[in-house]
Amino acid sequence: MLLLYSSARQKKAVKIFPRPTAGPLRPIVHGQTLKYNMKVRAGRGFSLEELKAAGIPKKLAPTIGIAVDHRRKNRSLESLQANVQRLKTYKAKLVVFPRRAQKVKAGDSTPEELANATQVQGSFLPIVREKPTVELVKVTDDMKAFKAYYKLRLERTNKRHYGARLKKAAEAEKEDKK
Repeated sequence: MLLLYSSARQKKAVKIFPRPTAGPLRPIVHGQTLKYNMKVRAGRGFSLEELKAAGIPKKLAPTIGIAVDHRRKNRSLESLQANVQRLKTYKAKLVVFPRRAQKVKAGDSTPEELANATQVQGSFLPIVREKPTVELVKVTDDMKAFKAYYKLRLERTNKRHYGARLKKAAEAEKEDKK
C-alpha cells in the first residue's frame, strides 16, 4: 500500500516537473481568533497589495506558482513587509522555463539556469515559527522573601478603600484648619 502512494507521488512530480511538488507559494498569515492569533500559518493567497509592492503583476502571479487571494486585506504593516520579502526571495530563486525552446522571451531564465534547475520536493520557503527567548535570572533573597498573595490582597484592599480614605483625609484636613 505504501509503495502505491510513493509511486503516485513520483508520477505527479514527473507530470508537473519544473514546479515545486507542494503546490503554489502561500503567504504567512496569523490565526483568526484571540486564541490562535499569535500563531502563524500558510494562508490561501497573497493580497493584491503585496503583489504590487513586490512588483509582480496579478495576472502573472498564478502562472509562476504564486497563490493569489483578491479578497485578502493587509491589516498590519509587519505582515505586509514579511510577505513582500517572501515574494522577493521567491522571485530571486525562480527559474522560468520558456514556453518554446526556440523562442526565448524577456523574463525567461538563461540556458545555464535551466540546465541546473531541479524540482523542489516538499514545501518551498517553509514558514518558521520563532521560539521566544527565555532569560535566566539568579534567584535573590528578596525574591524568596516576596509574598505575592499577600501583596495582591493588600493592593486589592487599598483599591477598595481608596475613596473612603481620601474622604477621611479631606475631613481631617478640614478639622485641622478650624
